[in-house]
Amino acid sequence: MLIDSHAHLDFPQFDADREVVIARAREAGLIAIVNIGTSLSSSRATVALAEKYGFIYAAVGVHPHDAKTLTPDVMAELRTLARHPKVVAIGEIGLDYYRDLSPRDVQRQAFADQLALAAELMLPVVVHSREAHGDTLATLREWVGFSLGGGTEGSFPPGGGTEGGPGVLHSYSAGPERLEEVLGLGFSIGISGPVTFPKANRLRAVAAAVPLERLLVETDCPYLTPQVYRGRRNEPAYVQYVVEAVARARKMPAEAVAQATADNARRLFGILCR
Repeated sequence: MLIDSHAHLDFPQFDADREVVIARAREAGLIAIVNIGTSLSSSRATVALAEKYGFIYAAVGVHPHDAKTLTPDVMAELRTLARHPKVVAIGEIGLDYYRDLSPRDVQRQAFADQLALAAELMLPVVVHSREAHGDTLATLREWVGFSLGGGTEGSFPPGGGTEGGPGVLHSYSAGPERLEEVLGLGFSIGISGPVTFPKANRLRAVAAAVPLERLLVETDCPYLTPQVYRGRRNEPAYVQYVVEAVARARKMPAEAVAQATADNARRLFGILCR
């Protein structure tokens, strides 16, 4: 039982063999894939994929790289897309100070605007944070606190989110030292292919420390390919290698990690699959 909680099957790297890749995912035992939008056009394509394949679900949003494209008209169309029955989250949203492809103040505004949309529609968020963890967590702390309206920590759903919490920090890279803060805000932790890399001891420490009920696995395909296929395009079928690495870090059976992370993804995103 496997769920890839973060994929980009709409990206051009899959144009030549998308149907074959999706079929391989099914053969590998995946019961669901959450495909994540990164721009308006990507979000449209993501919804189209979810309409075509019953076991694919969609998140819609504008990535911090493209934050400068988030005009009022784009926000209006995202709001419309987000009401589609196969859309289960707002994302990929957040901050990226590593590449700075959009100005930082523009990134912060786009992040805040899309968090507000998630609160409005009561959807969880899929958060990208790279070299921006302080600002990312400060923004999320304010958003969750406002959404809770003075309620007690963990009394979700807040203004945005589900019974599984307000969202997930995808492909988590903030290290063990930030983990308590992230978990205290109610967020889940997404673990991806780098957990399989030989030198990724800090990430494996995170994978071992996260409460099992807050753990998700993902590929972030076509990126972050697990070690066994490193240097090649990633795909949803390879999420099994992430599960195996997490299981080794936690000293528990891979089947148990697969089951728990699938249950967590279903609860967070409110998806029904078997």
